[in-house]
Amino acid sequence: MTRIVLRPIASPLPLGFFALGIGSVVLSSLQLGWVPTGQSGMLLLLVLIFVVPLQFVAGLFAFLARDAGAGTALLLLGAAWAGTSVTSLDSPPGRPVATQAVFLLALVPFVLALAAAAALAKPLFAGLLTLTALRFGLTGLYEASLGSALQVTAGWTGIAIGVYALYGGLALLVEDGKQRTVLPLFRRGAARRSIEGDLREQLTPAQQEAGVRHQL
Repeated sequence: MTRIVLRPIASPLPLGFFALGIGSVVLSSLQLGWVPTGQSGMLLLLVLIFVVPLQFVAGLFAFLARDAGAGTALLLLGAAWAGTSVTSLDSPPGRPVATQAVFLLALVPFVLALAAAAALAKPLFAGLLTLTALRFGLTGLYEASLGSALQVTAGWTGIAIGVYALYGGLALLVEDGKQRTVLPLFRRGAARRSIEGDLREQLTPAQQEAGVRHQL
């Protein structure tokens, strides 16, 4: 007889949503000119100290919760924010940087791929990733010196991400506390069964999961 032991943990998605939302609004304040360019270094340090670690924690616990898609997305975004923040600290404030353009535009198709995978079960999370990919694309085009209007559009997209993430994180927290969906999350398929299905239905596929099967 083989026994597979699963350890219950709290959902890391509310933390991931809130960290992403806060970081988006903070960076939007710089892109929209609400914070003087001379104080950009302070904002980038706040992103590195506050947002990036929370994204990493949320991503690691998403993997521990056996959600490879959420874990991959949160860790990828956390690392992306860390990379862009560090390189921006060494760049002239308020001026486009070609290296940033290459990196951000390279990220877009990968984030969209994660969004497409999430759309099958978690449309709300897919929407957040799609907005994030849009913002990366707009910021990347601005960094490629294609016009300051792109930076403003990216900034307002970041505000939209903040509002979206606030709702998503709140809905997930309420769902976790009530053990049922209260605010619409639009779960489908396996994600819906994870809330509404019985325990046996959820545990049966565990024998095929990474960490249990012999090879990845």
